[in-house]
Amino acid sequence: MLSHNLDTPATVRGRLVKAALDCFLADDYHRVTTRLIAKKAGANISMIRYYFGNKEGLYEEMIRETLKPMLDVLDGPMLASVTGFTDFLRLYYDTMTAQPEFPRLILKVLALNHGPGRHFIQQLLERGRTRGASRVSDLKSQGQIASGIDPDILRLAFVSLAMTPILLKDIFEEQVGHPMDTTFLEKLADFNGHLFSAGLKPVTSK
Repeated sequence: MLSHNLDTPATVRGRLVKAALDCFLADDYHRVTTRLIAKKAGANISMIRYYFGNKEGLYEEMIRETLKPMLDVLDGPMLASVTGFTDFLRLYYDTMTAQPEFPRLILKVLALNHGPGRHFIQQLLERGRTRGASRVSDLKSQGQIASGIDPDILRLAFVSLAMTPILLKDIFEEQVGHPMDTTFLEKLADFNGHLFSAGLKPVTSK
């Protein structure tokens, strides 16, 4: 086991969450053991029980912390105007590029019910839906987007623009013949953000 002389509760907990992310993205839930996660984190296995209760608790916390940057945006200033959609897409691409298997893991849980956490993920997504609807209402009241925009359609359109490039990254890279690196994804975020914002604008009478 690794030695960590400067361990604090926060660093031990953080290493366990990071190790869990690596392990759960690399293999199916039932094949990942708490012993393996603790070993990878350089922590005592008892720390998993202390911080998370059990493997499922750690699994849920791993999902919560990975999605947290996106959920936090819905409470922050980024989406105070429609131009923020570009920044939100850039944040999503940056976050998911670091662990491109994560969207696939979410889809496996939701669509195929592989592993626990389906209800938990649905709760997180519903929280995002509620917060997103509130943001849409604010933008409508400010006249930044058309009053007839359906918040659920807007959300599905945004998720499609965000998730598809990451889910199909390998296929796209093979087709275009070069990696979807940071520069490419920045351009994609700019283009998709502009496309999205333009589609939300109120129709002005001539």
